[in-house]
Amino acid sequence: MALPTLPVSSVVNVQINMAPTAAPLRNFGACLIVGTSPVIGPQTRIRTYASTELNDIATDFGADALEYKAAVAFFGQSPQPTEVQIGRWCKTASSGLLNGRILDTGEQAITKFTSIDAGAFDVDIDGETVNVTAVDLSSQSNLNGVASQVTAALSSKGTCTWDGQRFVITSATTGTSSTVAKVTSTELSKAMGLDEGTTSESGVDQETLAAAINTFLDFPSWYMMAFAAEAEDDDIIAAAQIIEAASPSRIFALTTQDTAELDGSQTTSLGYKLNAANLQRTLILYSSSSPVAVASVLGRMATVNFSGSNTTITLKFKQLPGITAENLRYSQSQALSDHCVNAFAVYDNETQILQEGVMCGGWFIDERHGLDWLQNYVETAVWNLLYGAGKVGQDETGMNELVTTVSQAIEQAVTNNLVSPGVWNSDGFGALNRGDTLATGYYVYIQPLEEQSQAEREARQAPPIQCAIKLTGAVHFADVTINVNR
Repeated sequence: MALPTLPVSSVVNVQINMAPTAAPLRNFGACLIVGTSPVIGPQTRIRTYASTELNDIATDFGADALEYKAAVAFFGQSPQPTEVQIGRWCKTASSGLLNGRILDTGEQAITKFTSIDAGAFDVDIDGETVNVTAVDLSSQSNLNGVASQVTAALSSKGTCTWDGQRFVITSATTGTSSTVAKVTSTELSKAMGLDEGTTSESGVDQETLAAAINTFLDFPSWYMMAFAAEAEDDDIIAAAQIIEAASPSRIFALTTQDTAELDGSQTTSLGYKLNAANLQRTLILYSSSSPVAVASVLGRMATVNFSGSNTTITLKFKQLPGITAENLRYSQSQALSDHCVNAFAVYDNETQILQEGVMCGGWFIDERHGLDWLQNYVETAVWNLLYGAGKVGQDETGMNELVTTVSQAIEQAVTNNLVSPGVWNSDGFGALNRGDTLATGYYVYIQPLEEQSQAEREARQAPPIQCAIKLTGAVHFADVTINVNR
């Protein structure tokens, strides 16, 4: 038996304190394509696909679906985005459904089903028990055939489909009372993955586009939305206004094929209305060939790496792979430009470019995109300072920590070329005056502690921090004069 010993920790006591994990940044390349195809469940709403899964999107939605065409345009950009999300707008009332559990490769073998020649189970559809009986799978060659045999046995109460991963039973009715649940455990239901591990989704009533947008805002995973459906102008404007007011920030993008956009004298087109509403978070693209061409613009935006060096871009002059360029007259191009409607246009030097790269209200797309990133970058940096520190004191040391943290965050905007040195041409604050040169591209000022009210100090509120930044901008036009002497 070992002799007793004293622990070293009674003399030298070492403790490990693990710092908390910092809050992550938002993904400003995350794109959501919104359509109306009844593929995604009415409660699930959003499904994510990798760039390698374009064939899966075609299988799920069909090659003629606007969602698939938008995904093709989005992934067709160079460099290529890595993933896209697809969301469902329930433009018409949707049906309740039951998602079976995902079957592994072995469970998907058709031999697991062909031995069943008199399969049966009970399923609750719309609150009533439906008896599925006499399902003969002995002659089926694939799982779509299995689903079709179950559909026949449902006797018009619902349908069964195979989505490539699992079986789904959908009610024949629509609306909030449409439900599918409670499959009994039998040989057939076990083989189909319907006996356990299932998820039910109740149907929903017909919803407006505005209601759908509000639903999608509950999902924090996306930043930019490509609209891939048909809607009335008033509905689109209402949706755009919701995006304008949304927090955290988002972008709404759509394509128009209305030739009225080419007429500079008209005041009825969607582009004109969006421009008149001064919407700075909505962008519109005119395309006579593709109803979802704007997804290609978002595809290019999605690959901007704000964490890199000299990585920010201007959208003007960029390509839209797979989208047919427009042969525009000068007056038509000017009409589009006047109403801030973008287009992919052919020039007489045999090139095609995206022009003008603007939001509906006139802001440049790259500035809107970049400033949304910068807001989140600074916000997250200050949060992580407060979150990770023992405390940030209400003294000069603490104030220096805050200013340094904000300055370091803005410094990344200088690195990626969103911000550059320049002259400050707005009202001054702190030591900054109108006309001063921002040698670093930015200036950060915090109100002196002695000027802070006692109430704010007691509430542990930091003094106001103000930042001035000078955007790098981009050259979109140039005039060159050649003086000749002989």
